[in-house]
Amino acid sequence: MPVSSKDILGIDGPLTGRLPGFVPRRAQQDMAQGIEQALADYSVFIAESGTGTGKTFAYLVPALLSGKKILISSGTRHLQDQLYHRDLPLVRDALAIPVTTALLKGRANYLCRHRLERTVSEGRLTLRQEQSRLVRIHEWSAHTKRGDIAELSDIPEDSELWPQVTSTAENCLGSECTHYDQCFINRARREALTADLVVVNHHLFFADLALREEGFGQLLPGVEAIIFDEAHQLPEIASNFLGISLSAYQLTGLCRDTVAEEVREKSDVAGLQEAAQTLEKATADFRLAFGVEPRRGAWDKLENTKSVHAALEELKNSLTELSALLDAAAPKGQGLSSCARRASELLDRLYMFSEGSPSEYIAWFETSARGFNLYLTPLDIATSFRQHTANGKKAWVFTSATLAVKQSFAHFQTRLGLEDAQTGQWDSPFDYAQKTLLYIPSGLPPTPSAPDYTDRVIDAALPVLAASRGRAFILFTSHRALKLAAARLRDALPYPLLVQGDASRSELLRRFRMLGNAVLLGTSSFWEGVDVRGEALSCVIIDKLPFASPDDPVLQARAKALEESGRSPFNDYQLPEAVIALKQGVGRLIRDENDCGVLVLCDPRLLTKGYGKIFLASLPPMPLTQSLADVERFFARESGSPAPERAPATATP
Repeated sequence: MPVSSKDILGIDGPLTGRLPGFVPRRAQQDMAQGIEQALADYSVFIAESGTGTGKTFAYLVPALLSGKKILISSGTRHLQDQLYHRDLPLVRDALAIPVTTALLKGRANYLCRHRLERTVSEGRLTLRQEQSRLVRIHEWSAHTKRGDIAELSDIPEDSELWPQVTSTAENCLGSECTHYDQCFINRARREALTADLVVVNHHLFFADLALREEGFGQLLPGVEAIIFDEAHQLPEIASNFLGISLSAYQLTGLCRDTVAEEVREKSDVAGLQEAAQTLEKATADFRLAFGVEPRRGAWDKLENTKSVHAALEELKNSLTELSALLDAAAPKGQGLSSCARRASELLDRLYMFSEGSPSEYIAWFETSARGFNLYLTPLDIATSFRQHTANGKKAWVFTSATLAVKQSFAHFQTRLGLEDAQTGQWDSPFDYAQKTLLYIPSGLPPTPSAPDYTDRVIDAALPVLAASRGRAFILFTSHRALKLAAARLRDALPYPLLVQGDASRSELLRRFRMLGNAVLLGTSSFWEGVDVRGEALSCVIIDKLPFASPDDPVLQARAKALEESGRSPFNDYQLPEAVIALKQGVGRLIRDENDCGVLVLCDPRLLTKGYGKIFLASLPPMPLTQSLADVERFFARESGSPAPERAPATATP
C-alpha cells in the first residue's frame, strides 16, 4: 500500500479501477499533498480547486491516512449526507483502513420523543394531510434507529409538522426529559465522541462554537484537524452565529409551548395562559407595525417610527409579564421550567435591541409575510475566528471551488483572520476553451438600474434559448426580476418553464433533469450547490453581476467601517464578494468533462467598467463573444445541425 496521498490518488494507487469514474489527476494529487502536509504540521491551509479537480477525495484520502481525530464540515445537510453515505465509505473501503466514522446534525434533524408524544396527545392538528403525516411519523418512531428525519423523504422538509416533533436548544428538556437515555441526538453525540472522523455541517459547527447550543462542545477539544468544504460560505454563516438574533418564531413558539405545558403540568398559576396569548398578540402587532410588505433595514433607521417603537414597548411588557409568571410556575414541572428559562433569555435579547446595541455590532431587522427577525451581527469576525484557529494544536483546512479573486485569497483571508495561512490554487481540468462560449449580449442598457432592464435581458435571452433548445438556467439576483421574467416567459417559450417557488428546489431539479429541454428560473438558492450533468443543462444565463443591494444594512455598516479605516468599501468588500458569487453561478454550467455549453452574462459593465476585467480574470478561460451568430454556431456544432444564416461577426478578443 502506498504511504502518501499523492501515490494513493495516482495511476498505480488503490482507487484506480476500484471506484466508478475515478481518473487520476495531477491537480488532485497536488492538492492532497498540500492538505497532508497541513495535517502533519497542524497548520492552516486554504485550497481552491476548480470544478472536476476532485477536491472531496483530495481531502478524504489524507484525512483517513493521518490517524488523527478529524472533523469535516460541509456547506449543507444534503452535501453532508452525500459525503457521509457515499464518498466517505467508497474511499475508506478502497483504502481498507479501519476508521470509525459518525454523522452529526443539528437537533432539529432528529425526532424528539417527548415532543412527538405531546403532539399526539394534544390532537390539535386540523388538516387531514398533517394528521396522516403524524401517524406516519409515529409508526416510524417505533423502529428507527437513528431518528434522522431525512429517513422520511415522503414528508416535505418544510412541513409545519416537523417543528412540533423535533426540539430546539431552547425547548429541549435536557437531562430532565423522561426520554433522555433514548434520545436520538444524544446517541448521535455519543457516537461522534468515540469516532475517528465526524461529518457535520457549517451551521451546526458555528452554532456550537458560538453559542454552545448544539451540545457537542465536548467533542471539539479532542479534534486534531478541522476540514471545511464549501468554505466560501463561512464568513456569512460565522457572522450570523457569532451575533444575536430574536424572531417571531421564537416568541410564538414560547407562547404555544407555555400553553401546552400548563395544560399538561397544571401549575395553577393564575393568568399564565392569558399572558402567553397576550404575548402572541403583541408579537403579531409588532410585525404589523413594520407595514404589510416584507422589508429589511438598519434598526437605527427606525428611530422616528413611532408605531414600531410603541409596539416594541408592548412586546417587552408582555414578555416581561409572561417571564415573571413562568418563574412562579417553573417548580411545577420540567416543561414549564424550560419555558421560564427561554422567556428570560428572549427578554435579555429584546432589551439589547430596545436599549441600544454595542458599537461592534450591526443592528438590523428583516420581515417576511408573517414574521420578523431582529439581528445583531458582528461588524468584524476576523478577531474572534482567529482566536479559535490559534487555540490549541489543530490543523485547519479550508477548501472550495470559489475562494480566490483574480488568483488572490486576500479577501477570504482578511474576513476570517487567516492572513498567515498557506494557500494553493488548482484550475479545473475541463477544457473550457473548446467546450464553452461566453456571450455578453450587445445592446443592453449601460447599467442594470434602467427601468426596462429585465425586459431587455429577456429579449437577449430568447434567441439564445431558441438556439440551445431550452436546456437552460436563468439565474437572477433578485426575486423581483425573477417574477417579471416568469410573467413574460410563461406564454413565450416553446419549452417547459420551471420557476423557483412553484415547487421545492429538489423537485424542480428532478423535473429539469427528467424533461431534458426545460428552462429553469432561479435566484440565490440555485447559484450554488446544484449539480446537473449532461445535455439537460447546456446554457446558463445570468441577468447581472451579483453585487449586494446598496440598501443592505450590513453592507452599509461594513462599508462605513472600511471608509473610516481608510480602505475602499467597493474594492475591498463589495467587488470581491460579487466575484465569488458570480463564480458560484458560473460553476453550474460545466459539471463533467463531457459537458459543454454557453454562459450568457447580461451585464455590459463587464466590458465598459475597469472592474469588469477582474470578474473576467476570475472565471475559467472561456472564448468571449458579443455575436449571437457565434452562439448559434456553437449549439449547431454541438447538435450536428446547421446554424441559421446570419451576417458574419467577429468574436471579441
